[in-house]
Amino acid sequence: MNSSVKVVPLERVSLPLLAIAVDELTSRKVPTSLLSLDSHTGGAIGRLLATGDFSGTRDQVATLYPAKRPTRVLLVGMGAHGEITRGAIRRAAAVAAKRALALRAEAMAFHVIPEARGGVAQQTVGQVVVEGIAQGAWRFDAFKAKDDTPKLGSLEIVAGREERADLERGRRIGAAIADGHVLARNLQALPGNVCTPRYLTGVARKLGKAYGYRVTVLGREDIAQGELGALLAVAQGTAQDPQLITLEYRGAGARSAPLCFVGKGVTFDSGGISLKPPEKMEEMKYDMSGAAAVLGMFETLGHLKPKINVVGIIPASENLPSGTAIKPGDIVRGHLGKTIEIVNTDAEGRLLLSDALSYARKFKPACVVDAATLTGSVVIALGHHATGLMGNDDQLVDEVRQAGDLAGERCWPLPLWDEYREQIKSDFADVKNVGGRAAGTITAGWFLREFVDQFPWAHLDIAGTAWTETDRPDLAKGPTGMGVRLFTELVLGRAGG
Repeated sequence: MNSSVKVVPLERVSLPLLAIAVDELTSRKVPTSLLSLDSHTGGAIGRLLATGDFSGTRDQVATLYPAKRPTRVLLVGMGAHGEITRGAIRRAAAVAAKRALALRAEAMAFHVIPEARGGVAQQTVGQVVVEGIAQGAWRFDAFKAKDDTPKLGSLEIVAGREERADLERGRRIGAAIADGHVLARNLQALPGNVCTPRYLTGVARKLGKAYGYRVTVLGREDIAQGELGALLAVAQGTAQDPQLITLEYRGAGARSAPLCFVGKGVTFDSGGISLKPPEKMEEMKYDMSGAAAVLGMFETLGHLKPKINVVGIIPASENLPSGTAIKPGDIVRGHLGKTIEIVNTDAEGRLLLSDALSYARKFKPACVVDAATLTGSVVIALGHHATGLMGNDDQLVDEVRQAGDLAGERCWPLPLWDEYREQIKSDFADVKNVGGRAAGTITAGWFLREFVDQFPWAHLDIAGTAWTETDRPDLAKGPTGMGVRLFTELVLGRAGG
């Protein structure tokens, strides 16, 4: 999507659609900043507000049809006055973009009235408006034979002259994050017969060529030679070649320890021998959402070029049943040297991550953050509103949580107390891959902790937030791109903005 900041009075916007974000109105009077536009529209705004049909509550939308351009004016509610945050502005922009699609608009202007901005900085406004518009405008039609629905391809952020520079700085950041977010959602939406482990390798190499990243890929033989036995075990049942993909972004000196991000890349998860129920199994194409988040972040880094080193690691495989697949009761040896008893082959993501977390040691990272659609238990614990967060370093866990708040991708910490370790003890190996139903998300986190060696680490269980089963006011049904914005905020925070 093309975006820009334009200094122009609202009544002189030339695009056919103008969306205006307002906070909840305390009276039925037209806000001061909209008086000129109200006059231009023949008092349409005033008449609407006088009826009480629109008051600016969250997600409320009203469409006006002036006799002259802009031929459509959307008023979009952000919620209670005095409680407007960057998240409220991002959400209003997404709601507006979804409405623009419904109106078949190919271009739109967006404005947040000054009375509603509160303490949100102008640069932040520019960033989250672009993020929100891209989120709301996303749609996936790559496999439809015919689709004549227009795409929203152009955005103008309407600003006053004194606001322009700050909004433009924010717009540039928001546009980069939006590009990464869209890439991640597109990858999540691809079917498993297209988005294979090798396909993810192709995306990584394309990013490397575009932005100068070093990209390293290990195939099945290399994985075996490297003694990544847990990753290799998951891939036993599939003819698709597993991949261990590494991307390296160098924005700082060679001696600067990198931030490392690990993303689970199971491109289709049948459960293996521990076969999943058939209902909604088709959605298991999104079990590579952690990998999508890492690749999306690297798209964003290529635009922003922060002064920091970043490494991305993606262990990728399918998980299928076959005569060669791993079985419950099998014991495998991971990259760290510990043996793992396979209790349930549907707990395969933690096997991939265990080797990837061990492999991360070679980069001597400042910290490692992984993201994975790891457990159904996290949905029981937190629903679809928050991501489960665990780690071995309280400072890093808090830093990740704060990055999630900024990104609109909220996380909630869960404990990794020693008592939970008892549930993954094995009678026959160093550890087993499932600890039972009780505290399933936490015991999965404890399993990963077993393979973390000598670096601060945080784990994001995104099983409840990577995909939405319903069409929301601000988000289309399907992939959410969870992790791209959080990862980027974490990187920018470490890089100094």
